[in-house]
Amino acid sequence: MTTIDLNCDLGEGFGVWEMGHDAAMIELATSVNIACGFHAGDADIMRHTVDLAKARGVSIGAHPGYRDLHGFGRRPIPGLKSSEIENLVAYQIGALQAIATAAGHKVTHVKAHGALSNVACEDDMTAKAIANGIKAVDPNLVFMVLANSRLVRAGEAANLPMVHEVFADRAYEDDGTLVSRRKPGAVLHDAGQIGQRVLRMVQDGAVVAASGKVIKMRMDTVCIHGDTPGAVEIGRGVRQALKDGGIDVAPFKTAK
Repeated sequence: MTTIDLNCDLGEGFGVWEMGHDAAMIELATSVNIACGFHAGDADIMRHTVDLAKARGVSIGAHPGYRDLHGFGRRPIPGLKSSEIENLVAYQIGALQAIATAAGHKVTHVKAHGALSNVACEDDMTAKAIANGIKAVDPNLVFMVLANSRLVRAGEAANLPMVHEVFADRAYEDDGTLVSRRKPGAVLHDAGQIGQRVLRMVQDGAVVAASGKVIKMRMDTVCIHGDTPGAVEIGRGVRQALKDGGIDVAPFKTAK
């Protein structure tokens, strides 16, 4: 039977401010990516999210981004040196590893957040720096990469285990990158349509760009953003569509 992992970005509140519906989303995901304090999250939110994941038996990953709380990590920060990017990635992984250890859980993977990931998909230096930052902390950590992007090449060069990711609720450009959130139609919202879209993605091994172009991609995991309005309904719709299509939702398997 064909299987696919469902991952979700969680723990993205800050202090008393809540973002998303973490408790509900963690019931739908098979892996979660937890904000590490730079774009969102703090020690208490990280611990709460790790506790939720542990209770559910869900694997956890670090979700490092640029240091940009005001912009939720979705604004590029130009001018950073490779060593600075490596260090900010390592720092955030370490923060979640400490919290996870205190909670009796373990960090298994890393997925770059927002603008850091978007820049890395088109910039070799940034992609390489992220991969090197992960490898320096633990070469056994799984690198979750946007399928067909420069992150894949960087992960291969660093000899990291990788899983290739596609997005349920984001539109694609013809080159396989995500449509900028500044453009209309970049984020999809209809739960029924998204569910059928994901089913076709997994069955065909391809995504359909906003233009209609079909782009072949390897896919090991599908992301549903926890902060997308209606995320819980979208997650339920995706799981139901996959079930109806004979696709099993299960934790990802890694490959070098």
